Amino acid sequence: MSGDGRPAPVDTIVALASGSPPAAIAVIRVSGPASAAVVTALAGRLPTPRRASLATLADPGSGEALDRGIVLWLPGPGSPTGEDVAEFHVHGGRAVIAAVLAALTAMPGMRLAEPGEFTRRAFLAGRMDLAAVEGLADLVAAETAAQRRQALAQAEGVLGARVGGWRERIVAARALAEASLDFADEDDVAADAIGQARALAADLRGELAAALADSAGGERLRDGFHVVVLGPPNAGKSSLVNALARRDVAIVTAEPGTTRDLIEVHLDLGGYPVTVTDTAGLRDGAGAVEREGIRRARARAEDAGLVLWLSPADDPVAPPDDLPPVRLRRVLTKVDLQGGGEGAPVAGGADAPIAISVHTGSGLAELVGHIAEAAAASLAAGEQAVLVRARHRAAAAAALAALDRATGEATAPELAAEDLRLAGDALGRIVGAVGVEDVLDRIFSSFCIGK
Repeated sequence: MSGDGRPAPVDTIVALASGSPPAAIAVIRVSGPASAAVVTALAGRLPTPRRASLATLADPGSGEALDRGIVLWLPGPGSPTGEDVAEFHVHGGRAVIAAVLAALTAMPGMRLAEPGEFTRRAFLAGRMDLAAVEGLADLVAAETAAQRRQALAQAEGVLGARVGGWRERIVAARALAEASLDFADEDDVAADAIGQARALAADLRGELAAALADSAGGERLRDGFHVVVLGPPNAGKSSLVNALARRDVAIVTAEPGTTRDLIEVHLDLGGYPVTVTDTAGLRDGAGAVEREGIRRARARAEDAGLVLWLSPADDPVAPPDDLPPVRLRRVLTKVDLQGGGEGAPVAGGADAPIAISVHTGSGLAELVGHIAEAAAASLAAGEQAVLVRARHRAAAAAALAALDRATGEATAPELAAEDLRLAGDALGRIVGAVGVEDVLDRIFSSFCIGK
C-alpha cells in the first residue's frame, strides 16, 4: 500500500525521458517490478547497480540487435521513484527509439507511462512531497533565469522543509494545549501550559503571516510581469509589439481597427518573464467586434503591472482618466516622421513620455530598459518567496485563520487545541500529507510523458 492508502502500482512503465528525436542521445526510462527482467532480456545481464554499463541491446523476441548503448540499473527503494528503475541511453534516431520502445512494451507487465507518472510514483513512495513535485513542474516550464531559480528551490524541498518546521511547532503547541486539558493535575505539567501553547502559536502566526505577505511576488514570478499596450488606432501599438518580439506577430496596416483581439508576446528581459499584450485601439464609434476588443483591452489593463499609453508624437492624445496612473507610462511614437527626424525634444522627469521610433530604433532601448526595471521591481522578491501557488496561499491562509482563533484569550482550551489541529492539517495539504487526492490528477497531468 502507498502512504495515502492507495494500492501500490503493479505495472512497469516505460517512456522516452529525453527530448523529441532526432537527437544525439535518447534516454528511455523504466520503473516498476519488471525492471530487472526487462534489463536482463534486452542487455543479456543485470549491470552493477548505479554504474553505467555498455551493452548491445537485442529484441528478446527475435534476437535482432537494436542498438549499442549505456544501461543503468537503479534498484529500489533508493531510486527516483522508490521502485526498481532502469535507464537505456541509446542513439537518438527515431528508428532506434521506436524499436527499443516496441521491444520493451511487448514484454509482459509493461506499458507506456502516462504524463507525470514517474513523478507521481516518486510522490506516492515518499521520495518527494507535493510542493517539490510542483517545483519540478515549474522547473520544466521555466523560461527565464529568475523562474528557474525559484522553481529549483521549490523542487529541492525549500517549501517542504519550511512547512515541516511549521508543523512541528504546531505539534508542540498542541501537546501543551492537550496536556493542559488531560493532565492538569500532574506535577510535571506546567501550570500555564495553555498559555505556553498560545505563545508558540502566536510566534508561528507571525512567521506565517510574513510568508503570506511575500507570496504575491512568488506567483507573479511564475506567471510573469504583464505589460499592456494601449492607445488610439494607428498609434503604432502593433509595430511596437513586433519590434519587441523581433518578429511579425501582429498585423500592421494604416487601416484603423486592424487589431481587434488581444495578441500576446512572451519576452525574457533581464532574466524576468514579461508578457506584452497588443490591444485594439481605443476609439468611439467602433463596430460591435471592435467594441468587444476595446472592452477586453481595458479589462486586461486593470490587471497589468505596467500600461504603456502610445500616441503619435505629432498628434499626442491624453490617456483616459480611468487608466491606473501609478502603473501608466506614456510613449510618443513615430518620432521619425517629425521634421527633425528624431522628433521634438521631450520634457524630462521620471514621468516624462518616452519618445520612440520603431522605424529607426530610436528610444526603444530606453523603453525596454524601463519595462525591465518595472518587471524587476515587481518580481525580484518572488525568488525568495516560498508560497508560490494559489493552492499554497489558500492552505496557509486557512492555517493562519486557525492560529488566529487558537491564540485568542477568549478561546476555550479545548477549542484552541482543535484549531491547532486544523492549522496543522491545512499546512499538511501544501506538501500532500493530508487531503490532496482531489488535486493530484490535475497536478500530474501538467507533466510531460517520461517525467
